[in-house]
Amino acid sequence: MDILAKMPYGKDFLLVDKIQDVNDELIKGSYKFSLDASFYKDHFPGNPITPGVFLIESAAQIGLVAFGIYLLRNKLNENQSGKPKIAFTSSEIDFLQPALQGEEIFVEAQKIYFRFQKLKVSFKIRNAADQILATGKLAGMFNTNYKSNE
Repeated sequence: MDILAKMPYGKDFLLVDKIQDVNDELIKGSYKFSLDASFYKDHFPGNPITPGVFLIESAAQIGLVAFGIYLLRNKLNENQSGKPKIAFTSSEIDFLQPALQGEEIFVEAQKIYFRFQKLKVSFKIRNAADQILATGKLAGMFNTNYKSNE
């Protein structure tokens, strides 16, 4: 299954470049922020850092959406071109240090539980130097009763 092809985002909002590993208990993925992303100009001018909201979104896309798609692989109809819907339900985030302009981040999420199509994970975001940038928990609900929008 091509997980990234099932992601419910357009190319300009997909904050996942690669899934390095996935199984029934964990997922690992990465995303490299563009050096010239428009938000760097005004987010701490002169000392730009990646906004926390983008770190959370990347962690949610990898740790919830991509992981949920993998966990739901037997329920998803491979012949259907539609994409599952997800509702983000909760988050707990501790930011430990900033992600610098253009930095690649690595997200690892471990399943806490997955039942009744609700997924809860604990996650860590690291940089290329293996420093932990953020940790936390995320949860979301999936709806697989979808129709193709295409």
